[in-house]
Amino acid sequence: MPLKLTLKPDECVVINGCVVRNSNRRHVLTIESHNADVIRGKDLLNHEDAATPIKRVYFLIQTVLIKSELRDKLVPEIQSQLAVLATVFGPGHVRHVFEAANCVSQMDYYRALSELRPLLVREEMLLATSVKRAAIAREAYLAGSP
Repeated sequence: MPLKLTLKPDECVVINGCVVRNSNRRHVLTIESHNADVIRGKDLLNHEDAATPIKRVYFLIQTVLIKSELRDKLVPEIQSQLAVLATVFGPGHVRHVFEAANCVSQMDYYRALSELRPLLVREEMLLATSVKRAAIAREAYLAGSP
């Protein structure tokens, strides 16, 4: 079954490592090859933003999706990082890590990224809570200082 992408004006998509940018109008792109590696520009993560554990593994998976020549080198590292992440998340979220690892094993990199997206949200929430707690503790400490 072909993949239909509706591209917004100026939106980009990466197909087999080639960046395709839409014009200033909305268009529908139909990809009829079943073995094409496709990722929307909005799903791409910048290298500079890959500063947390989930974002780092997301970025590595994104890299192997875009640059097939790096797969042999990076897939073992991805699986290793996913194994570590599996020890961090509880029952409600660890299934996403296992599914992502399974998808990577099956070379379904886009679906692996999809499995990690809920964890990106969870990670952001945990980090925001941690930063908030640290700020409160700092304020309490400063309030108690002479």
